[in-house]
Amino acid sequence: MSKTEKAYSIFLVIFITMIVLTNIIGVKLFEIYSITLTTGIITYPLTFLMTDIVCEVFGKKKASLMVLLGFFASILSLIFINLAVILPGSEVWVNNSLGYNSIEDMQNAYESVFTLPGFLITASMLAYLVAQLIDVSIFHYLKKLTSEKKLWLRNNISTIFSQLVDTIIVNSIFLYFGLNLGWDIILKIIIASYIFKILIAIFDTPFVYIGVH
Repeated sequence: MSKTEKAYSIFLVIFITMIVLTNIIGVKLFEIYSITLTTGIITYPLTFLMTDIVCEVFGKKKASLMVLLGFFASILSLIFINLAVILPGSEVWVNNSLGYNSIEDMQNAYESVFTLPGFLITASMLAYLVAQLIDVSIFHYLKKLTSEKKLWLRNNISTIFSQLVDTIIVNSIFLYFGLNLGWDIILKIIIASYIFKILIAIFDTPFVYIGVH
């Protein structure tokens, strides 16, 4: 395996790991400075960083392949998460030290975390495919338009547009159908999440240059 192939493999592994982690941890909502956000913002914005680096160095085809592989990884994670939820619990599993005194208590706790990913992954897969492919297309178009100059410009513009699409789709489906939240709350979360993602996109620009180098 050449150094180029090894580098691509490393980015691919990081990218898929971030995608799968987003689907698993993203069910939690947290609050910071009275602003409610989904924990998926810890990992998901990093995938756009990976996509832009791969698109810049390895080209549109390799970046699109990475996006599709991440999509299939999400489907696999959904299948095995649902399988794990269905499997019957054992008495040995009961953990009294955590305040759970029966298999039913443990199962309820387990399902409270891992049942929702079905909604989350459905939403995220739809948003993911649309947003990431938009990101790759805009990035590649701007690369041609600028004669492969101004990496910072195509990195930020492609992410700003694609993250807007992603944030609207994933939060609308997950928060409304998955958590049954009101649209007033959902709109606030969408705006807060999008602003946070844009800030990350701006601050990660030096890391795009480092990654490309």
